Amino acid sequence: MPSPLSNLVLADFFASRTWSLTRGGLIAAGVVFWLAIGFWTLKDARRRITNPWLIALATLVGLVPPFFGALVYMLFRPPEYLEEVRERELEIKAIEERLGAGRSECPVCQAEVEPSFLVCPVCTTRLKDACPTCRAPLEPIWQMCPHCETPVTRRPAIDLIEALESTLQVPPVQRPRTRRRPARQPPAE
Repeated sequence: MPSPLSNLVLADFFASRTWSLTRGGLIAAGVVFWLAIGFWTLKDARRRITNPWLIALATLVGLVPPFFGALVYMLFRPPEYLEEVRERELEIKAIEERLGAGRSECPVCQAEVEPSFLVCPVCTTRLKDACPTCRAPLEPIWQMCPHCETPVTRRPAIDLIEALESTLQVPPVQRPRTRRRPARQPPAE
């Protein structure tokens, strides 16, 4: 059981000027921290949201339930900054422009080639066939040359294994027969 003296000491402490200054300092620090959280929410919302009304709502949500509102905002905020969205859109636009410009890459060495190239200038890989009449480059699926209206006849596909086997088949070389020497027998004693 608490003694009346300890109750008196606690009562004196809570009635003292030290307690009122400590309490005032803690309240001031809590208010400053609460306003700092609201300011952080405002700055973060400006970096993530374009609509000013949504920015104001996010700031209000970050402030109104003190200290808890910022956690709620962090759960529902957009996942990326507006700068990141713009950078990604610019990268996609640049890739689309590069693809739309007609420049492509060699499938073997990845060197840049133009649509009019028949072979890769770096690794000499055949990229397209030429029209037999006007020598314009033809896409593999075209049935007719769009420049001179010549029907396209495709070369038959080559079976590489069969072609390699035909080059490797060489008649066996006949070796001259050599006489076998009889095995030496040890001298008789």
